[in-house]
Amino acid sequence: MSDPLVLPDDLPVPEDDGAADHLRGAAVPAIALAATDGSDVRLDRLDGLSVVFAYPRTGRPGEESPGGDAGWNAIPGARGCTPEACSFRDEIAGFGAVGARVFGLSTQDSDYQREAVERLHLPYPLLSDAGLRLTEALALPTFDVHGMRLIRRLTLIVRDGRIADVVYPVFPPDRGAALALDRIRS
Repeated sequence: MSDPLVLPDDLPVPEDDGAADHLRGAAVPAIALAATDGSDVRLDRLDGLSVVFAYPRTGRPGEESPGGDAGWNAIPGARGCTPEACSFRDEIAGFGAVGARVFGLSTQDSDYQREAVERLHLPYPLLSDAGLRLTEALALPTFDVHGMRLIRRLTLIVRDGRIADVVYPVFPPDRGAALALDRIRS
């Protein structure tokens, strides 16, 4: 089992297959998502700028990845959720400077996500789409592995309830926050 904080040197680079092209300009649907801070978040009701980085699933030290490390690492864009979450943690001041709130989004349940927030000292909430309601309503790009439907790594830049921009694919994952900040600033 590999350390979820460490990215292997030979990760396959995900290609832009156009699966997120339809998202720019889309209205965020009126769907409440459970947040790790105990609240329900409706992205469509948030004023101003919000950054929502979607990822397949965070790992836990000592836990096997779906399909084992070799299988998980072979899926373009699968490995790296924990380093990506840490990149947003480490760049939180930069997001504050541009007036953006940060949220993580996965199909994992809130209990699993709360453990990650505590262990990784994340200063922003993770949102659970365990029921796939937002994922399906927005037709977010997904992949299936070992009976789980997971969101492909992407970042939604949301302004006043509309998706203003999308970073897709996100690679390398540990640069997810820097890529989003670059997009916001440009």
